[in-house]
Amino acid sequence: MASRDPDRPNVLLILSDDQGPWALGCAGNHEIRTPRLDALAASGVLLSRFFCTSPVCSPARASLFTGQLPSQHGVHDWLSYHHAGRTGVDFLAERTLFTDLLADAGYRLGLSGKWHLGANDRPRKGFVHWYAHESGGGPYRGAPMYRDGVRTAEPDYLTDALAADAERFLAAESQRPEPFHLSLHFTAPHKPWKGQHPSLYTDLYEDCAFETCPQGPPHPWQPLDENGAPVGGESDTRQALIGYFAATTAMDAAIGRVLDRLDALGLTGSTLVIFTSDNGFNAGHHGIWGKGNGTFPQNMYDSSVLVPFIAAQPGRTPGGRVHDALLSQYDVLPTLVEYLGLDHPATPGLPGRSFAGLLTDTDDAHGHDRVVVYDEHGPVRMIRTRDWKYVHRYPHGPHELYDLTADPGEERNLADIPAHEATRTDLAARLDEWFAAYVDPALDGARLPVSGNGQRTPVTPGTLATAFEPGRRDSACLSHPPTTTT
Repeated sequence: MASRDPDRPNVLLILSDDQGPWALGCAGNHEIRTPRLDALAASGVLLSRFFCTSPVCSPARASLFTGQLPSQHGVHDWLSYHHAGRTGVDFLAERTLFTDLLADAGYRLGLSGKWHLGANDRPRKGFVHWYAHESGGGPYRGAPMYRDGVRTAEPDYLTDALAADAERFLAAESQRPEPFHLSLHFTAPHKPWKGQHPSLYTDLYEDCAFETCPQGPPHPWQPLDENGAPVGGESDTRQALIGYFAATTAMDAAIGRVLDRLDALGLTGSTLVIFTSDNGFNAGHHGIWGKGNGTFPQNMYDSSVLVPFIAAQPGRTPGGRVHDALLSQYDVLPTLVEYLGLDHPATPGLPGRSFAGLLTDTDDAHGHDRVVVYDEHGPVRMIRTRDWKYVHRYPHGPHELYDLTADPGEERNLADIPAHEATRTDLAARLDEWFAAYVDPALDGARLPVSGNGQRTPVTPGTLATAFEPGRRDSACLSHPPTTTT
């Protein structure tokens, strides 16, 4: 009846889409309603400084599953082509995912929701259940989904449909002896927002002041089309906020139903539940509606690169713990290997390391000595310490340097201030050294024309001109880094 052994637990990975940690009640947002996720955090461990590896969907998901950087696995932008059916390309073919390790260890695997890593209609190794979105998102009703290789239009509100599918998987697996892993990947709270979500949830926010999402003037790096008109943004920011908050609360309620079913099946104590997101999101933060590709050049603001992370398994994870160690998606694979006791030697060349001790409260001094994380989005790279952030853009800049102690909102770029030249030089050297140790030269994002407009094909010799979607951008912004953003 699935795993009843807390030391060899089942795994439920819940992944949201475009959600920063600011969009959680348990992370300090007093306006958004996420009672089930707040309760999950109260029963487990909340990591308050957990970073995606790239502030856009597909590369972040690829890193979460492989433990590799984008410049190792080759997914550098969101996958923009129709990667299903005869045009479906598996961008992670021949790469080891943590789900492959689970399959080798005897786990039965299921997916309900968004995959967006190519060949979206075809199950990966070990998956006995595969209910997957055709692409990366879209309307919440009539969503194009694949079940058993057959394309269907989901008639129900997608968030609820995914939860119901997950419940059915749990019920079926509870009758089997093997442990299971379920990837429950919502498209929420990704756009579209207006007119997409049940009134049960939108009504909650009709009178909301949205103090937690102040709307500043448009960011100076907002992309422009060929006619010089802004690309992206929201014409009706209030309706967008209502929709974003409603999508999040609807997802929270759906997660609650799945957790209730897990409990009713008697599997709560023997299941590790993880909740996180692929990348962060700016809902007006810094004058941006979007994530890393909400500007050009792509941005690395904390609102784009920080994601929520909650882990809970009552009896093994202490309740109500909050840790502020700097951790990243590339740390998840080694963490699961250690936490689940998988017989898998450390993989050479992977940048991450386990933080299982934080989840079980066995780490010395309840801490972690990681003080630096790194991020990349094509030719844009970031080094982030507790006190400083440096963003380097290949080959010509503009670069950014922020004193996060004095300027946590990242409003004052110090990169060209002579008094901070030594700090910038030191961080730039550390950034170069770290990436040089891990990147695959053939897949090095620093040399690729990644614009944030999407990736069509894998990076292979001779394809660089066609692998990435061309950008409609304002070239003038390349030479003028902002000194202030609100």
